[in-house]
Amino acid sequence: MRELILINISGHDKPAVTSAVTRILAQNGANVLDIGQAVIHDQLSLGMLVEFNSGSNAEPVLAAIEAKMAELEMRVRFNPIDQGSYQGWVQQQGKPRHIVTLLARHITAEQIAELTHVVAAHGLNIDNISRLSGRVSLEHDNDKTKACVEFSARGTPADISQLRADFADLASKLNVDIAFQQDNMFRRTRRLVCFDMDSTLIEAEVIDELAKAAGVGDEVIAITEAAMRGELDFKESFTRRMALLKGLDVSVLESIAATLPITEGAEHLISSLRKLGYKTAILSGGFNYFGQYLQSKLGIDYVFANELEVVDGKVTGRVTGQIVDGARKAELLRELAAKEQISLEQVVAVGDGANDLPMLSIAGLGIAFRAKPLVKAEAKQAISTLGLDAILYLMGFRDREINEA
Repeated sequence: MRELILINISGHDKPAVTSAVTRILAQNGANVLDIGQAVIHDQLSLGMLVEFNSGSNAEPVLAAIEAKMAELEMRVRFNPIDQGSYQGWVQQQGKPRHIVTLLARHITAEQIAELTHVVAAHGLNIDNISRLSGRVSLEHDNDKTKACVEFSARGTPADISQLRADFADLASKLNVDIAFQQDNMFRRTRRLVCFDMDSTLIEAEVIDELAKAAGVGDEVIAITEAAMRGELDFKESFTRRMALLKGLDVSVLESIAATLPITEGAEHLISSLRKLGYKTAILSGGFNYFGQYLQSKLGIDYVFANELEVVDGKVTGRVTGQIVDGARKAELLRELAAKEQISLEQVVAVGDGANDLPMLSIAGLGIAFRAKPLVKAEAKQAISTLGLDAILYLMGFRDREINEA
């Protein structure tokens, strides 16, 4: 008759604890069926589910482990596990697994209490919790702090739409971001990240800046805002705005480009993606001139945007070639995925406006970034509280992994 024992060891973290326990087990022919370890603030928690084969006597082995742990000043507990209970646990491994990511400037007990309550209410069981963000000094409390905790949950929600709605309500209530995604192989094999430009990579709408220089700022800004809210067709709104720019001297483009405010976290995100071997692209309803400026500044691989028509040094109020609207962005995303020989599941798309929804909807990971309410409501994932580099957390990266890359 096999004997199953759950061993839990805790105490101040030090070298050789795991080695000492497993050496004793090895000398007695035990099998390790499961093992897990965590260290929080130098406090070790180690668990092992061990199988002793038929005919072996576990008692002297456990006594030896207890004596060794006392020598190392560690606490140890032994719990026998019923074989029926074990088999039930084994059968759970076929259940779907999901990742819930909590993003905030600071993580509080209230946030975790509320989030885990929603998870449990929808029939999911959390089996692992990890902090992805780096350690934060108490002496550097500022509004640019990043905090992220990732929860791995197993099970099948009865109503995923309601679960997402509950998370969205909670995120709004607590001023945090909560991402919910399936944990599968694609999450670890993303290869291409596509960005909108205006109000995503930069904290501005370039066409509005051009309009201000042309003296028609208020008129163009009103049209831009209506289009981003989804109240106007993008091509119609774009044509109307472009017409108002007729006669603008092309020399203003350089000065506007030089003063474009880069979004928080954008430079860190792009440099990290480059180090990790990802391809990046700008798919923008803005203008090539500014997209290429960002491409040079940030090191982006591809740029697709609208080409301003210029005659005799003046903007004509028209663009050359096909207008890059929402449908065109989705088409370009598909073309880039094919060029890179990857599936759409391996693509990340990031944007803030209604014209970004087509590409967000077909990407494996579509993220509404500081988006308009309509876009945030329709996108599967949203980030509003942190900078662009929080996307790395949704891709499963830890700060220390990025810093070491």
